[in-house]
Amino acid sequence: MQKVRKAVFPVAGLGTRFLPATKAIPKEMLTIVDKPLIQYAVEEALEAGIEDIIFVTCRGKSVLEDHFDSSPELERALLAKGRNDLLEKIKVNYHVACTRQSEPKGLGHAVWCAKNLVGDEPFAVILADDLMLSNPPCLKEMVKLYNELGGNVVAVEDVPREQTYKYGILDVESDNGKVVKAKGLVEKPTPEEAPSTVSIIGRYILSPKVFEYLDKQERGAGGEIQLTDAIAQTMSHVPSYGYRFQGTRYDCGSRKGFVLANAA
Repeated sequence: MQKVRKAVFPVAGLGTRFLPATKAIPKEMLTIVDKPLIQYAVEEALEAGIEDIIFVTCRGKSVLEDHFDSSPELERALLAKGRNDLLEKIKVNYHVACTRQSEPKGLGHAVWCAKNLVGDEPFAVILADDLMLSNPPCLKEMVKLYNELGGNVVAVEDVPREQTYKYGILDVESDNGKVVKAKGLVEKPTPEEAPSTVSIIGRYILSPKVFEYLDKQERGAGGEIQLTDAIAQTMSHVPSYGYRFQGTRYDCGSRKGFVLANAA
């Protein structure tokens, strides 16, 4: 079984729900207290053993790329002042790569844009909008589960049935309370059509097989290329599991969730 070494961060969204704040600043660079939202996600990946950080960006996101680059002038200034505490906070000692999504065609398309950087190995996908407050970190526990079971592993939580239309919903084969074995997956079903209320949230560990289906560029719900559709098509030959993480998820893609995350 190959080690999960790479993580893809789809960060090409326009952040329209936070306008005018996001007119010139990427949503992912808005801060939760004193740290950009995207940095929490990157630190979670590093703690899970991820070695390569892959950002899928778009035009106007250069400040995000600069944030994860070295800053020799700032580092020298902090060193001269003896501020080693701050120096450690800004140092980048891991590998970062960036690629661009030329137009917004959906999450599946964003992940597909990273195909050449991922290669033929399992990889993680992290949606920075979902800020996970948990100890141990959510992705670290998912990597542990992947090392035991292989296949696809997604983070899940139970949602009210009337909200299933917002999520990818698992068709459950078995459920022990912590790990869900899935036999199918439906993107944004109506409450009447939803096979369960077990929804995918913003953490994935995926087989590279998913790219075979993303290559087809087939559009699904909302006229977009859906990542969940590609995952569903792998399920006939790739076992798929949902992991119920122990902690709290803050949906920082909404203003309410963003405020709650700051308070927490």
